[in-house]
Amino acid sequence: MKILSWNINGYRAILKKEFKEWMQTVDADIVLLQETKVEPVQLKEEELNLPLWKSDWNWSKKRKGYSGTASFCKQEAHSIFTGLDDPIYQGEGRVQLLEYDNFWLFNIYFPNGQMNEERLAYKLGFYDAFLAYAEKLREEKPIIVGGDFNTAHKAIDLSNPKANENSSGFLQIERDWLDKFVAHGYIDTFRLFNAEAENYSWWSYRTAARERNIGWRIDYFFVSEELRPYLKNAWIDSNVFGSDHCPVGIELSF
Repeated sequence: MKILSWNINGYRAILKKEFKEWMQTVDADIVLLQETKVEPVQLKEEELNLPLWKSDWNWSKKRKGYSGTASFCKQEAHSIFTGLDDPIYQGEGRVQLLEYDNFWLFNIYFPNGQMNEERLAYKLGFYDAFLAYAEKLREEKPIIVGGDFNTAHKAIDLSNPKANENSSGFLQIERDWLDKFVAHGYIDTFRLFNAEAENYSWWSYRTAARERNIGWRIDYFFVSEELRPYLKNAWIDSNVFGSDHCPVGIELSF
């Protein structure tokens, strides 16, 4: 099974950039999208239901054109849930939970903490609410989480770590939470297969950052430790364009 995750920075925008054609040829069984910025009722039938794929959507009920997630599956999930347990962290369309025989699969667009201190606190609270929910579900079956975490974990995960020490997305308190997540038995799948620097998944649209590979690795797949024997590969598709992010992927064999 191959699973991809991609922050597309607007579904209607990416439809104009050969996204449908990419979806017809991509080698994947599940594609998780974040920052869709659209409600299904705003889409035409041929935009909503692509050939080969069954799609499910979670959109922001608090603000139009904001946040949102969608999951496209060739192998349909047994069930799909939205949101976290805590109602404080519901309503922005940030979470989808898909149930399969061998695992729970989270599609998550974690909040950005750059706006202000209040929003940073919301992001950190969201992290903790997610971990508590994942640990509860993990009692039943293993966990896979793919999405935009909005934090670079280590200095190796961004181009200019020293210059960004005081920027949300690389604050010590955010990185500490990722340390805690790993300590709970979750594996950064990409780093299991690739320990090299200059591997990023997001580049600013400004100053030709992508052309110069001045980026951040903030999009991840983590799996709970129980799935380690089934992991076959993890990668970043940096040659796929259409967003300021690129897709990341994993392959598992059961």
